[in-house]
Amino acid sequence: MPRQRKANGVAAMKPRGLPLGSVEVITGSMFSGKTEELIRRVKRARFAKQTVQAFKPRIDDRYDAEKIVSHAAAEEGSSKVLSAVAVANSESLAARVLEETQVVAVDEAQFFDRGIVDVVQRLADQGVRVIVAGLDQDYLGRPFHPMPELMAIAEDVTKVHAVCTVCGGEASRSQRLIEDRGTVLVGGSESYEARCRTCFEARDVTRSR
Repeated sequence: MPRQRKANGVAAMKPRGLPLGSVEVITGSMFSGKTEELIRRVKRARFAKQTVQAFKPRIDDRYDAEKIVSHAAAEEGSSKVLSAVAVANSESLAARVLEETQVVAVDEAQFFDRGIVDVVQRLADQGVRVIVAGLDQDYLGRPFHPMPELMAIAEDVTKVHAVCTVCGGEASRSQRLIEDRGTVLVGGSESYEARCRTCFEARDVTRSR
């Protein structure tokens, strides 16, 4: 039976010969291709015969409860889909990482609790390549925690952009289209649009009623 990696405990001093771990963050607005890029990197790792585990927050069941699905795949039926383990929180994710895993991919990281930062850090310290994708801003244009903290500890940060649905420019923000009381609203094109800085309307729909 495969042994699970102890990512919750105190990270041990790295012995000689341990692979160099790292943290890669892919971030940007809705519809910017974050998930597609994560899937691309995972598939390259698998082509290289590396052992990969992919995770997603259980709250994100928009397209499939047990797969990471890009918006493009959902709308076009493309191959940009990745099998994943849906977990409730960072502790549950850490408990499921196997000892032999070389690459851990985490989609929609903004939906995880702050503990995901510590888990990612410890996995990288243990020689794991960790690839994380998530929104950098919420629907008000504010930093979407824990993404800022993940970007701070990353060796590599890639910011991708969408196309503004209003002017056609480079979009960096997610415009919420419907009223909802919470910061977390899982949705797709029926709930959000990609907007540039100029076209983005930073309005709190919870206060506009």
